[in-house]
Amino acid sequence: MPAALMWSLIFVASITVLIVASNAFIKAAEKIGVAFGIPTFIIGVTIVAAGTSLPELVSSIIAVASGSPEIVIGNVVGSNISNIFLILGFVAVFSRVIRIDYEIINVDLPLLIGSAFMLSIFVMDGHFSFFEAVLSIISLIVYLVYALNVETSIVNVNDEIKHLEEEHPKATVKTWLMLLLGGFFIYLSADYTVNSIIELSAIFEIGEEVIALTAVSLGTSLPELAVSIAAARKGNPDMAVGNILGSNIFNSFAVMGIPRLFGPLVIPAHVIDFSIPMMIAASLLYFFIAQNKLISRWEGFMLLIFYAYFIGQIFVNELAL
Repeated sequence: MPAALMWSLIFVASITVLIVASNAFIKAAEKIGVAFGIPTFIIGVTIVAAGTSLPELVSSIIAVASGSPEIVIGNVVGSNISNIFLILGFVAVFSRVIRIDYEIINVDLPLLIGSAFMLSIFVMDGHFSFFEAVLSIISLIVYLVYALNVETSIVNVNDEIKHLEEEHPKATVKTWLMLLLGGFFIYLSADYTVNSIIELSAIFEIGEEVIALTAVSLGTSLPELAVSIAAARKGNPDMAVGNILGSNIFNSFAVMGIPRLFGPLVIPAHVIDFSIPMMIAASLLYFFIAQNKLISRWEGFMLLIFYAYFIGQIFVNELAL
């Protein structure tokens, strides 16, 4: 079997296992959290929020440990662009129109724009320092505290805890086993994902960050795409808006900040010149089209066209190098 085909199959398999293992880990963690009496709204803004970016986070940490830190920026920027252009575009086209029922203009959208600009400023000089990583993690904590406060205003904590005490949920052996196996396979599949990226980039003589910007970001965004489309089918397309907001903010702060604690990050020049501006453009476009709390099918088509341009231009730029 040719090496290119073999590593391509390993890449697809490892991405698939990474996604499945992450979902299993999140579900088990949710059940264990409830069993220990943690209110579901706290679980929602911590475990679930982090879970949407778990594949990117683990693969980024392993990339730094494996000596391929340029994968991290590709992971983050590619995923953020895919979330807005691809996922929101698909959901808008599928739903015909997305009606946003909750207020996102006051805090959520500014936080999205702020996280995108902060990341851009941090990497503009081609470096991402330890100090900048710490600032990113502090910003993540601020975001989680905000999310927690918002949820607290919606859900009565005492009633929630009382409800949990009445049910007496228990974490079974199966749940703990799922948590352990999920964590093991997340690590194993992330390791193979990173190794396959390194091998494929050497075989095809393209940058590792290019694969991260395209194939990895697309693969890790597929679960969010499936969840968002399922929500749209159930008449809740605005859930996609919240998922994308939280995922992008978490990516910019956590998936960049935490891996930097394990070693220096490399920021390729063409990511700064093209991909970072595209992420800023995607975030600003999201900000403007969500102003009237309606995202139409035609705006969805426009987002998908932007995504097609982004993917095409990456490979055009790579061939020109």
